[in-house]
Amino acid sequence: MSEKSVKSQRPHDVAPSDAFADFMRTGWAPSDLHGISAAPAVTWCISRRAKLSAAYSGIRVIIPAGNFKVRSNDSDYNYRPHSAFAYYTGVQGVEATADSVLVMEPNDTGHDAILFIHPRSTRDTDAFYRNAKYGELWVGRRFTIDEAHARWQLETRHVDSLLDFLKGKQETILLRGEDTSVDEKVKKHDGEAALVEFVSAARLIKDDYEIEEMQRACDSTARGFADIVRVLPSATQTKRGERVIDAAFYGRARIEGNELGYNTIAAAGAHACVLHWIRNDGEVRAGELILVDAGVEMESYYTADVTRTLPVNGKFSPAQRSLYMLVMEAQNAGFAAVKPGAKFADINIASQTVLAQGLADMGVLTISAEESLRPEMGLHRRWTLHGVSHMLGMDVHDCSQARKDQYSEGVLEVGHVLTVEPGLYIQPDDELFAPEFRGIGIRIEDDVVVTKDGCRILSNALPRHPDDIERWMAGLLG
Repeated sequence: MSEKSVKSQRPHDVAPSDAFADFMRTGWAPSDLHGISAAPAVTWCISRRAKLSAAYSGIRVIIPAGNFKVRSNDSDYNYRPHSAFAYYTGVQGVEATADSVLVMEPNDTGHDAILFIHPRSTRDTDAFYRNAKYGELWVGRRFTIDEAHARWQLETRHVDSLLDFLKGKQETILLRGEDTSVDEKVKKHDGEAALVEFVSAARLIKDDYEIEEMQRACDSTARGFADIVRVLPSATQTKRGERVIDAAFYGRARIEGNELGYNTIAAAGAHACVLHWIRNDGEVRAGELILVDAGVEMESYYTADVTRTLPVNGKFSPAQRSLYMLVMEAQNAGFAAVKPGAKFADINIASQTVLAQGLADMGVLTISAEESLRPEMGLHRRWTLHGVSHMLGMDVHDCSQARKDQYSEGVLEVGHVLTVEPGLYIQPDDELFAPEFRGIGIRIEDDVVVTKDGCRILSNALPRHPDDIERWMAGLLG
């Protein structure tokens, strides 16, 4: 067994007898895989790596997938590789294995891309039945070196040879903090922060494959929201009914995708006024609203990020509808601001302008909307604390390490994918609002791609207008 394999033995495992070890090496039929096709993202990864190569001419670039992360004792979290590793290799979903590393090795014309992996533990070793972390009888089959090469169209080597490969004086830059053994081997480079920025900003403009995956994620998420509506009657009869909602959506994410894109927010009643409510342990009551912020992450790791605020009994009250319509008008203003050449900040300004004016018209804002919208004032933000948009992709808050001039202070371009998500939250103890409005939280969030003419709503399969929501819910509830 390799050093990693030895370390993967648990402290109370009992070593097998020599006779058992000999017996386990015999009687196995050949089980190589044949007819492996290239992974869906492979052709796109070639052009992505070419841009990375051009930016780091003559420098070795290392992008680790990352190690397992311990949940408790010898139990790890479900594994997901670093997004940059998946972006440049095309290694996705259940095929991803911990400790894999992409090395871009300089050559005379650019770089050779080399993938280091834990290959299949073959039957001539004892790792396949003794290694609880990597062994095939414990965690399932992995690709052999040749199978991995066929799948990802990359030169592929055993990860046990990586540290020896990294010896020497070749200038090397590493995406640090993902793999402890590589971090220890590679000395720090002054350009590491810039590499983090580069691989983050590289994903700002989505290619056709990415946009198609994000459309799939939004479509799957829409089906997940339909599942939520169907279980609302059960949720109202369960002590922690928010978890009935949470579980229904999780089922859809695991059936159709890889995982949740992020922890689901299932916030019933006044819990909707807690912006990141993920405890999801509250009751779901007829007559109240439930705010659900959820997204399915596909096997490719591209995720949706959608929020709907739904009436638990299928009908909005007058107070709920009036606040909802204000938020929807703010979202429509945000959609109108999304177009090539506009500033990213314009989306927030457009939505906040509508919200501020609506709050002023309701008489709760003690100054005019124009005054409140000044940066030094912002009183309307009492009821709408968060921003209205963020980039979306492999990470729910995608490209967050890009420079400000590329993102928050940048200009929208065709291929950007982002959210538009205004919200209004009236805390249950807010006496500036009449009692019928207190404890109502509303957010409407959709995912859009910037097009040459404006934007296309990827999550349009889900209704937004209150009338459409009521009809949709009635159809699902029967």
